[in-house]
Amino acid sequence: MSPRSASVNEELRRRSRERLLQATVELVGERGYEATTLADIADRAGSARGLVSYYFPGKRQLLQSAVHRLMHLTLEAALEREPRTDDGRERLARAIDAILGLTVDHPLLMRTHMSGVLQAEGFVQCPEQQRLAFLLRDTMERYGSPDVDADYPLLRALLMGAVFALLLPGAPMPRVRLRAELFQRYGLDWELGVPPDSEPPGGTRQESRVQWSKSSK
Repeated sequence: MSPRSASVNEELRRRSRERLLQATVELVGERGYEATTLADIADRAGSARGLVSYYFPGKRQLLQSAVHRLMHLTLEAALEREPRTDDGRERLARAIDAILGLTVDHPLLMRTHMSGVLQAEGFVQCPEQQRLAFLLRDTMERYGSPDVDADYPLLRALLMGAVFALLLPGAPMPRVRLRAELFQRYGLDWELGVPPDSEPPGGTRQESRVQWSKSSK
């Protein structure tokens, strides 16, 4: 039997890593961070325990990569769903709705992720985080940002703030209100993206005439 080629080995490693990331999302979402062990993750992924340590330095880093992968896949699906569009304002609206929706659908997972990000290690630099960053940066570029290097980090910070507000124990902000604030900030019509059934705050559909040049001052 001839040895596997380098490309085949690379594909096998990629699939093994992705199984571990998917298993992490599932288990932490079901049980919470403390109740999920690396052995549990390896078992769910059908992988040897040693592979977890081979790919990731620890459970916290594994979780961040897993959540960044989930966010990347969710965002990519939202941006590329039918009907596909190159309209920058529609794509930004889809991005906002995707992140807010993901937070509402996976509160335990996202709360655990935010807790880790706010700790000393901050963001884990991994391929999944880089893919997520590329999509958000590309969204701002298509939206028409005159300074993507400055406006992409601001968008990321605003989305993180919205995620935190949705998850705040005892005093979460309504998703509709957060959406309205973000849409107003970027001059987006309420009907863009995936509008909720309820009206925006104020009771009337927004048709903002705010231009990027004004909102970025």
